Amino acid sequence: MSFAPVLREGAAPHALVVATHPAAASLTRSVAEAVARALAAHGHTTEVADLVAEGFDPVFGRADHAAYSGVGPLPDDARAEQRRIDRADRLVLVYPVYWWGLPALLKGWIDRVFVAGWAFEENAGGGIVKRLGRLKVHLVALGGADGATYDRHGYRHAMHAQIEHGIFEFCGAAVATSELVTADRLGTPSLLEDTVRTITNSLPRQDASHVSVNGEVTDGRDDV
Repeated sequence: MSFAPVLREGAAPHALVVATHPAAASLTRSVAEAVARALAAHGHTTEVADLVAEGFDPVFGRADHAAYSGVGPLPDDARAEQRRIDRADRLVLVYPVYWWGLPALLKGWIDRVFVAGWAFEENAGGGIVKRLGRLKVHLVALGGADGATYDRHGYRHAMHAQIEHGIFEFCGAAVATSELVTADRLGTPSLLEDTVRTITNSLPRQDASHVSVNGEVTDGRDDV
């Protein structure tokens, strides 16, 4: 099953910011909202998708498998998420690191939404056609260990292999920025602004003027 992309010529750039954390008062939520404000200040329209609050079902179930096998339609909730991404020029994922990887909710969102026929497809010769080449992706991972721990165990390389390359580059989406915020940085007064600036500095030059981030960083030492 193949879906035609949505063309947005002439429209203001749009960013979809996806946050996954069970607590409303978390660093994850603070960063997501700060990123949305900064992108809005740079001329983007923005939408923050809180997958927990929205009750997205991350389970790749029978209906999803039927769609994958070509014997059923894609479930409506997964198709709705695809349409959300179709409207976006930039996709920002803000998430806590659980067990050295994505939270189950976010991984399930990717499993159910980034499917063949929309994110990629196989051509007659068995090659992969990447279908998300227009999309720019920004990753903000919030870790509960210090930077030395992640470096010692090779997590940064794993993050690149599994998420940046294994998911987004496979689908043709360029990862514009990828940041791992570690526990030893959580007490930094400028953490929120520094994290946002990583994204805004990657924007086209005419959009990349400095924007001050209002608001304080939520205490994320135990709840990122």
